[in-house]
Amino acid sequence: MRARLILAVVVIVLLVVIITGWIEIRHGFRARDNPTVLEAFVARKVRMMAIPREAKNENNPYAPVPDTLTEARHHFADHCALCHGNDGRGNTTIGRNLYPKAPDMRLAATQNLTDGELYYIIHNGIRLSGMPAWGEAHAKDEDSWKLVLFIRHLPKLTPKEEKDMERYNPKSAAEHSEEEEEEQFLKGGNPPRTTQHQN
Repeated sequence: MRARLILAVVVIVLLVVIITGWIEIRHGFRARDNPTVLEAFVARKVRMMAIPREAKNENNPYAPVPDTLTEARHHFADHCALCHGNDGRGNTTIGRNLYPKAPDMRLAATQNLTDGELYYIIHNGIRLSGMPAWGEAHAKDEDSWKLVLFIRHLPKLTPKEEKDMERYNPKSAAEHSEEEEEEQFLKGGNPPRTTQHQN
């Protein structure tokens, strides 16, 4: 009787996998789509199982004092905002086009994770997603712990803080060149080339 039950469960699981695989193949493997409900559920469960219990229970060694939050905010703007946006919503060109898409880190799905879980995800990344690993592999990473503090702060981010972050966002060579030209112009030099072309 028990063997029949196990066989029935195995057959049902195989059928679900085959049907889901067939639907995915027919639908295509486009990154523009959102993961199915089943895919998102399984991915979250697998991610949570992959984080060791001791890592989940780790406490952040840093306190959310103003200087530490400012440092973390600037670090986030420089390293994370390209995908997650300065506000943490993930509404950037890259964030919207990842598969799965960058999450809105202000929401419960992120905010309800423990500090240890957030640290582990930042420090080790997530396979088969756009989330890279940061910091040295076998060393404690103070920047990642400080980022955990900033992620906790995201739901309370002020417009002034978000505006301040823009100074720390990565810039292309063309943007740097344009800023230098504008600075030279303000010091009495030639008008920036972009202005010259508009006249």
